[in-house]
Amino acid sequence: MLSPSKVLLWNLCRLSILVLVFPAMSDALRKALTGVNVAAVTPHRREGHEPDFGALLDLLDYLASAGARGVALLGSTGEFLHMSYEDRIRLVNLGAKRSRLPVIAGVAHSTLDGAVELARQAADAGAAALLLMPPYFFRYKQDDVKEFFLRFADGVGDAAPILLYNIPFFTTEITAESSVELLRTGRFAGIKDSSGSFEYFSTLKTLLDEKPFTLLIGNDVVFTRARSAGAHGVVSGCACAIPELMLGLDRAIQASNLPMVELLQGRLAEFIRWLEEFPTPVGVKEATAARGVKVGPLAVPLPAAKLRKLDEFREWFRGWVPQIQKETREA
Repeated sequence: MLSPSKVLLWNLCRLSILVLVFPAMSDALRKALTGVNVAAVTPHRREGHEPDFGALLDLLDYLASAGARGVALLGSTGEFLHMSYEDRIRLVNLGAKRSRLPVIAGVAHSTLDGAVELARQAADAGAAALLLMPPYFFRYKQDDVKEFFLRFADGVGDAAPILLYNIPFFTTEITAESSVELLRTGRFAGIKDSSGSFEYFSTLKTLLDEKPFTLLIGNDVVFTRARSAGAHGVVSGCACAIPELMLGLDRAIQASNLPMVELLQGRLAEFIRWLEEFPTPVGVKEATAARGVKVGPLAVPLPAAKLRKLDEFREWFRGWVPQIQKETREA
């Protein structure tokens, strides 16, 4: 048995290791993901709505060639909830091993054990980071949410950096106060905030002054304002369909080219207005398909009026893309 003095020394050593490892891990992740990362759609086959793994590789090549910094698989845009457990593991395994970009692996699950197992599989495959929302479907109180994340961190250990994923549109919110509390523990490398709230971002930005972590925006509506104010980057669904726009806008923000920022922010707002006409992520999938990337069928059928609207969107998008390409070359 160790003496009390040796126990104290061992605990101090463990604390020193945590202080050294986690900031270094966060720094490396932040550098890798600074700028525009893509929230990727998941291509599906025509029958059975199974993932199309060959089309996924084509999509990853397309995004890498466009200049994205990283790619998030199996987030909300990736429709993870429509997939079997085994297909999720296979998709992340393939993506992490074949992608030329760092892969952020979505490991959301309705149970703690399910999320931990998905995380271990993703870490073994080489995922650059793990993206975890609160357990979905049922609503939970904030003490439940915090306990879930802390137990997840216990289960995953240092296998891969963990990003909190706040997306209150689809599951329980991680309040700004809870995010700050969790990030202060040093057990989480950062956060993807998809709330669309600039106030929420401002709270997180204040925390950056005292503790380093990776701060990513997950809602394109507030990207320009948040990136200009110090967000490290974005995980963008829009970038899956029109990476040129998000990359050009990011370059203009970093260069303080205000006329170009205003122009491209206006273009982004145009695109988002169209996306709001359809269920998530229908607009992004259809626009990505219009770029020549095979994405497969929609998970849920649309009524006739909305299908006609989708035809209008496709026609508009095809005519709109060349103008965006021209403008972003100047950014």
